[in-house]
Amino acid sequence: MKREDLRNIAIIAHVDHGKTTLVDKMLKQAGAFRENQQVAERVMDSGDIERERGITILAKNTSVHYKGVKINIVDTPGHADFGGEVERIMKMVNGVLLLVDAFEGPMPQTRFVLQKALEQNLTVIIVINKIDKPDARLDEVVDETLELLLDLDATDEQLDSPVVFCSGRQGTASMSPHVAGTDLTPLFDTVLEYIAPPEGNDEEKLQLLVSSVDYNEYLGRIAIGRIERGSISLNQEVSICNYHTDKAPYKGKINGLFSFENLGRVPCEKATVGDIVAFSGIEDLTIGDTVCAVDNPEPLSFIKISEPTVEMTFSVNDSPFAGREGKFVTSRHLRDRLFKELLKDVSLRVEETDTTEAFKVSGRGEMHLSVLIETMRREGYEFQVSPPRVLLKEIDGETCEPIELIVADVPEEFVGAVMEKMGIRRGELRHMSPHGDRMRLEFGIPARGLFGYRSEFLTDTHGEGIMNTIFDGYEPFKGDIPRRSTGSLIAFETGEAVTYGLFNAQERGEMFITPGTSVYAGMVVGLSPKSDDIAVNVCKKKHITNMRASGSDEALRLVPATIMSLEECLEFISDDELLEVTPKNLRIRKRILDHAQRMREAAKNK
Repeated sequence: MKREDLRNIAIIAHVDHGKTTLVDKMLKQAGAFRENQQVAERVMDSGDIERERGITILAKNTSVHYKGVKINIVDTPGHADFGGEVERIMKMVNGVLLLVDAFEGPMPQTRFVLQKALEQNLTVIIVINKIDKPDARLDEVVDETLELLLDLDATDEQLDSPVVFCSGRQGTASMSPHVAGTDLTPLFDTVLEYIAPPEGNDEEKLQLLVSSVDYNEYLGRIAIGRIERGSISLNQEVSICNYHTDKAPYKGKINGLFSFENLGRVPCEKATVGDIVAFSGIEDLTIGDTVCAVDNPEPLSFIKISEPTVEMTFSVNDSPFAGREGKFVTSRHLRDRLFKELLKDVSLRVEETDTTEAFKVSGRGEMHLSVLIETMRREGYEFQVSPPRVLLKEIDGETCEPIELIVADVPEEFVGAVMEKMGIRRGELRHMSPHGDRMRLEFGIPARGLFGYRSEFLTDTHGEGIMNTIFDGYEPFKGDIPRRSTGSLIAFETGEAVTYGLFNAQERGEMFITPGTSVYAGMVVGLSPKSDDIAVNVCKKKHITNMRASGSDEALRLVPATIMSLEECLEFISDDELLEVTPKNLRIRKRILDHAQRMREAAKNK
């Protein structure tokens, strides 16, 4: 049977090409909001971190009704670090809207998400977005997108994909690049015409592949997936099996069943083939499991998720300030929280270590892990993390390392500075082309060569450069890469930083703290321009004497301190340092806090 009343689509694109904004306007035109309803911009980005950073981290489900047809829409992340989210939702849909920025054209992540869609043989509708940009290159970008389809060995049908020209911000669409649209009707009509309705037999035994997992304090684990065949009902007894493991099928019961309507989940009694549903009641369910009829456990194969490339060690905080600011501080708290994250993040790996105090956490990139750290920090967890390390692989007896494709758009006058830094970091130039008064540079670079580079890149391009990266495979190990040429300024004693102490210390380098900051011996309080670490006494007070000279009591002028973000801290820390993460503070510290012991260790390693 064909479900003519239903379409399942995903919106895929490179980061910041306007996916979430377009979904906002689709919901608005389809009547998801009241006329007078106040709605936040990018309403689908519901997480605090998503809203603050302007990025999508988790794939979101929603639906709209148009001409009597329900269109299920999945809004996906654009960052390569959250590619695991994109890969698995492809199993839930029959077609994709590929958004491409009218100026930037296809970017690294555009290639990645399109490749995943073509592998699943999905119908593609090309949406050229942001056509109201003053520097839009409409005809060129269409040609570039078709070239990309050719590069990825698209079928003849996929090469004939329709092209819609949109302005997500204005909420308009048109089939012609030179005729402005009035609303999104052409886009909706194209979806109904080109995206095939789901097919299947609703009389056969139930088969549903779990593609996403959410968690709710009241309902427990909530699984999301599309019904491949048969139907599912509330309170139905089902069998759970997995194609890729030897685990024996086990039984469960559907306690809650929900369909997606506009922005929310709506309880329902029954759903049939083609529907995307959420359900609760089965506690051990995980992504990739198949929910089947009890008398016919027949699992479906699941798309292989790309392997992690970066690893960090998460451990219990053992600094002198441990336990002061966090609500969850023990190894049991840390372990439970990390393993709970595995329930909904398929790209993450967590391994136990020789000690119960530390865990190895692997992810798709620095941003992937930094979002996890920030989320845990906001939940009240206190812990410490090591510098990120790349995961090496043995291929045909040779040690290989992950390579990233980096695409940088920079003003012409800064090209030399970028190329120089890339050379130092073992980057190889692959392509170079002019875009207006800017240059687009493409490099293949070891993933470890990118650690600490983003802030340097912004400095070198005076804040005008745009840089995007995506995993590009494994290549033989490229040799040593200088990590950090500067040293650290380290607090000599425990106490509170005072103006007098900071005034004397700032002559040695750049400070990270302000007066009144609590510090402990071994804590990093600044950056030394020299390669060696320097111990400074930021708690030193001015001795009071009975001698007074004119001008001696004038106010001491402090250079404003550099306050680093979480990502900047992770990029800064060197191999003998750790980052202490608490709900209130980020503190960089030495692994060995005692100054004398640290000196002995350094002398031993020379």
